[in-house]
Amino acid sequence: LFFFIPFRSMQISEAEGKGEILPPTIQKIIKGYNKYLRPFFDNGPVSVGMSLDIASIDTISEINMDYTATIFLRQRWTDERLCFDGNKSLSLDGRLVEMLWVPDTFIVDSKKSFLHDITVENRLIRIYPNGTVLYALRITTTVACSMDLTKYPMDKQTCTLQLESWGYNINDVMFYWTRGNDSVRGLDTLRLAQYTVEDHFTSVSEAVYETGRYPKLVFHFELKRNILYFILETYVPSILLVVLSWVSFWISQSSVPARICIGVTTVLTMTTLMMGARTSLPSANCFIKAIDVYLGICFSFIFGALLEYAVAHFCTLHRLSSKELPKTHFLPSAVHQHEPNTLLAHTNTNILYLELKLQLMSNPVSSESATENPLTSKKSKRSGCSSPMSVMKRLFCNSDCFHVKNPYHIDNYARFSFPLSFIIINVFYWVYYLYF
Repeated sequence: LFFFIPFRSMQISEAEGKGEILPPTIQKIIKGYNKYLRPFFDNGPVSVGMSLDIASIDTISEINMDYTATIFLRQRWTDERLCFDGNKSLSLDGRLVEMLWVPDTFIVDSKKSFLHDITVENRLIRIYPNGTVLYALRITTTVACSMDLTKYPMDKQTCTLQLESWGYNINDVMFYWTRGNDSVRGLDTLRLAQYTVEDHFTSVSEAVYETGRYPKLVFHFELKRNILYFILETYVPSILLVVLSWVSFWISQSSVPARICIGVTTVLTMTTLMMGARTSLPSANCFIKAIDVYLGICFSFIFGALLEYAVAHFCTLHRLSSKELPKTHFLPSAVHQHEPNTLLAHTNTNILYLELKLQLMSNPVSSESATENPLTSKKSKRSGCSSPMSVMKRLFCNSDCFHVKNPYHIDNYARFSFPLSFIIINVFYWVYYLYF
């Protein structure tokens, strides 16, 4: 008894203290209230109205394919057990929410969310005389958004914010937007770094799972990417690199270091630009993006300009080798038709021929093996040792450098064909990705 009487008196004083804290109206409302039972427990489902205010959309990540937003979620429903006399609403402390029934709403596809609690938990509870309850929360959530990046950076993305009931099915709870498409506000005043909100609308549906059918509200919003940043960051530098590679067409073909330096430098710079453009995108995906197509086109033109010089230089060297003096003949009757220098060459050749014949006559043992003309044997050795590469070179030279009579004209053709083809491809590229 000595220990029991003080302990019992402390419990009574604590209960009286709590009762003194709550106003008489709240005490009357809370008396006999069971927060574990939903409103209209035996009289059909309870209707819960939703509305949203988008405070901010902090980040939209293409790498993680999600967005982070801070929202004000407001829910309204009617609980007949909370009716009271009067004509004014009661605004209660957010901590009293623990004493009332609230819907078990959750955000579908949410990766992580948290309720702001500075300086106290950002929750609002307001009760009206007819039993209507307004429950508001301030939440920051990261929600998954499936993105189609085939037209990046000229793409449009449609993301959603889906609200569902976790435990109550459609027989217990019904969700609806309080003001239709006007139930979501705040997007018109948002200023995003890379996007512009083009359109938004709401819809009502049901989520079907193995455990039943659940109420579902969906908010859709369409984001259009601002391309100006990418034009200045990627498209303009890549175009300038392509134009820089064309400078080599105006440099003499004999300036090998200058033309090779321009070609290699532009190729390496373009490779670095392509690698930098992929850093802000998913490392592994199945999308062939519009920016990848454009950078590939620019890289092809830059590499083509480097190959153009290789082809032109190759044709020039073989054209010079084809202009050598024709082979001499061993016909004494044709000696008088040549100039003095050619006459001397023919004379020396005939002398060598006679010496070789005398050696063969003085050596009858090896005469049978040497009955062939020395020129014929040399020809057969050369033809036997000819490699496929020499055959290809001869075919390439015999084609007269693809019908280019003067290899120096290749640069003239390149000065016209490269810019013209690049402009035509750009027209098709921009028309396709902007309007289709």
